[in-house]
Amino acid sequence: MDTMPLRWGHFRVLIAASLGQLTGAGLATLIGVVLPMIRIVRPDGLSSFAQGAVACTSLVGILIGSLVIGAWSDRRGYLFFFRACPLLILGAALLAYGADSLAGLVVGLFLMGIGIGGGYSLDSDYISEIMPRRWRLVMVGVAKASSALGNILVAVACFLLLRSWNDPVLWNRLLLLIAALALVMLLCSLRFEQSPGWLIARGRYAEAERAVHYFLGSDVGIGEIRNRPGREETAAVTWRELFRRGNTKKVLFSGIPWACEGVGVYGIGVFLPVLIMALGLESASESSYQRIVGSVETSIWINLFVAVGFTVGLLLVNRWYHVRTQTWGFLLSAAGLVLLLAAYELHWPKGLALAGFIAFEFFLNAGPHLMTFILPPQIYPVAERGAGAGLAAAAGKAGAALGVLFMPLLLEWGGARLVLGTTIVVLLLGAFVTARLGREILPYRGRGYRPELRHDR
Repeated sequence: MDTMPLRWGHFRVLIAASLGQLTGAGLATLIGVVLPMIRIVRPDGLSSFAQGAVACTSLVGILIGSLVIGAWSDRRGYLFFFRACPLLILGAALLAYGADSLAGLVVGLFLMGIGIGGGYSLDSDYISEIMPRRWRLVMVGVAKASSALGNILVAVACFLLLRSWNDPVLWNRLLLLIAALALVMLLCSLRFEQSPGWLIARGRYAEAERAVHYFLGSDVGIGEIRNRPGREETAAVTWRELFRRGNTKKVLFSGIPWACEGVGVYGIGVFLPVLIMALGLESASESSYQRIVGSVETSIWINLFVAVGFTVGLLLVNRWYHVRTQTWGFLLSAAGLVLLLAAYELHWPKGLALAGFIAFEFFLNAGPHLMTFILPPQIYPVAERGAGAGLAAAAGKAGAALGVLFMPLLLEWGGARLVLGTTIVVLLLGAFVTARLGREILPYRGRGYRPELRHDR
C-alpha cells in the first residue's frame, strides 16, 4: 500500500470520499441563490438577521455532525456512517422541498448540515489510509478542492434553471439539486468497505486485510497502517486536555486561521450573489428576479477561479513551505479585496472590480482554504490528532457560521464597504497568527522536505 503506484481503486476511494466536500460547497452556493428568491415571494420580506440565521443553519449542522458523528464512528465504524450521512442529506433535502416553507427549509438545512459534517469527519481518514505514502497529502487536498467543483456545478445548474423558470416562487425546486448529489453519494457508498485503519486499531487484522484487497486488489499488502496503535494505546484526548498538555500555541495556530478562512470562504461565498448585486457587478437589472439571475451568472465566473486556486495550491503543496503558503494566501486575498473596495469607492471600471474579486478567491483557495485543512494532522501526534484536528475544524466552522450570520447585517449597516473592510481585517488577522506561530509550531525543513500525513507519529 505504501509504495505502490496509483490504480483505479485509489481513484474510486477518492471520488466517493470527495463527494461530501462537493455537496457541502454546492449547498452553500444554493443557499445564496435561494434566499434572495424567498425575499421576493414573501410579503413581509426577510430581515437581514433572518437571512443570516437561515444561512448559517447548515453550518451549525455541519459543526454538530462533524463532532458527534466523528465520535460515534470511532466506536461503530466508519462504513455505517459513510452510508448513513448521504441518506440523511437526501431525506432532509426532500423534506425541505416538500415542505415548501421557510420553517421546512430551516429544518432541512440543519439536517443536511449534520449529514455533510458527518461525511467531513470520515472522508480524509478513508483517503489517507488507502493512498500510497507519497500521494496522501495531495489526495486529501484534492478531496478538499472538489468543493470548488460543487460551487461551479450548482451555480451553473441554478443559472440554467432560473433562466428557464423565470419565477421566484419555484425556489424550493432548487433543493432537488442537493437531493441528486446526495443520491450519487449514497450509490457510491453502497459498494464500499470498512476503514482498514479502524479495523487494525481494534485488532481485526484479517478483516483489515480483506478490506485492503477489496479496495486495491489481492496482490496488495496492508503496509504501515498495521503499526497504528490499538485502542488501548490511543485513549481519547479531550479538548481540555489539549491545553493542559501545553498545546495552546498549536490550538491557536490551527484554529484561528481556520476561523478567519471560514469567514472569507463562507461569509463571502454563501452571499456571493447578494454581494455581487450590492457591488453592481451583475449583468442584468431589469427586475429583482433578473438581477438574481445576472448575479448567479457572474458568480459562475468568479467560482471558476476557486477551482484554479485549488489547482495551483495542490501543485505547490509538496513544494512550498505550508506556513509561507498560508500566510501569503491570506495577504494576497486581502489585497484582492482592497482592489475590489477601491474599484467600488472610486468608480473604476467593472473589470478591475472583478479582477479584485477573482484575486481574492484565487489566493484564498490556493492558500488558507487548502492549508487549514491539511496542517492540523501534521502538527499533532496520533494520540492527540483527533481532538486537535476536531477543535481546529470546529473553530473553522464557528468562524464560518459567524461570518454568514453577520454578513447580511454588515450589508445593512454599512453596505458593501463595511463587508469588504471587515473581511480584510479578518484575513490580515489570519496572516498574522500564521506568520507569528507557524515557524515555531511547524519549522521550515528545507526545500527538499516532502510533508505527508502519517499514522505512526
